[in-house]
Amino acid sequence: MSDLSWLSRSELLVGKSGIDKLQNAHVLVVGLGGVGSFAAEFICRSGVGEMTIVDGDVVDPSNRNRQLPALFTTHGVSKAEWMAERLLAINPDLKLHVIKEFLTPDACQELMKNSYDYVMDCIDSITPKLTLIREAYLSGKRIVSSMGAGGKTDPTKIRVADLYDTYTCKLAFYTRKRVKKLGVAKGVRAVFSTEDMDKDSLIMTDGSNYKQSAYGTISYLPAAFGGVAASVVIRDLLEIPVETVKRPKTMSKSIIKK
Repeated sequence: MSDLSWLSRSELLVGKSGIDKLQNAHVLVVGLGGVGSFAAEFICRSGVGEMTIVDGDVVDPSNRNRQLPALFTTHGVSKAEWMAERLLAINPDLKLHVIKEFLTPDACQELMKNSYDYVMDCIDSITPKLTLIREAYLSGKRIVSSMGAGGKTDPTKIRVADLYDTYTCKLAFYTRKRVKKLGVAKGVRAVFSTEDMDKDSLIMTDGSNYKQSAYGTISYLPAAFGGVAASVVIRDLLEIPVETVKRPKTMSKSIIKK
């Protein structure tokens, strides 16, 4: 029998029954960048017994300001491999599945054939994000999706809402608009920020990995998004209510679309 003494502080808060629920859960985390790497670690440290992590990228020097795997010594290293080693160092008994691939539509459909208690979308590229949300939703899986953490600095403005109740966030606007056409209705949890984006921090990229542009980031903000997203998963698994916000009815369409 596994030694769960390392979860003794968690058990004080959620009880043995809560630890049992987490031990029997399987969580999928797709995207191991600034949001996903921290989210995956928080899920692991909560005592979730089985995880699948997905990312086909390697560490780039520009990742070092915000991503857990990004160190001076890890440039060019697979993010998924590095995270796998870290997660197993936290919990050697973790049942871990590692997929070192970018998420294509075919790969996503195959992935959704597996049983997960929760799906975490921590992807920052729009096409794979839409694919994952659609496939998870259509397969009836619970999902939480992280919206845009770039161009923002205030963690106190992070909120949780149904995807269709998000506002201010530009990524959320594009995601809502496009998944609606893909047959996704209400029921997708979203983590987003009500903070206005610093549009001057935008840069264009080479278009690799489905990404045409990027916004400036600060060290703690993606990690804060990851923490909130992980908390949604953990609280839902433990049947602890998650407070969600509604889109203000008085907001103009121009503000909603931001």
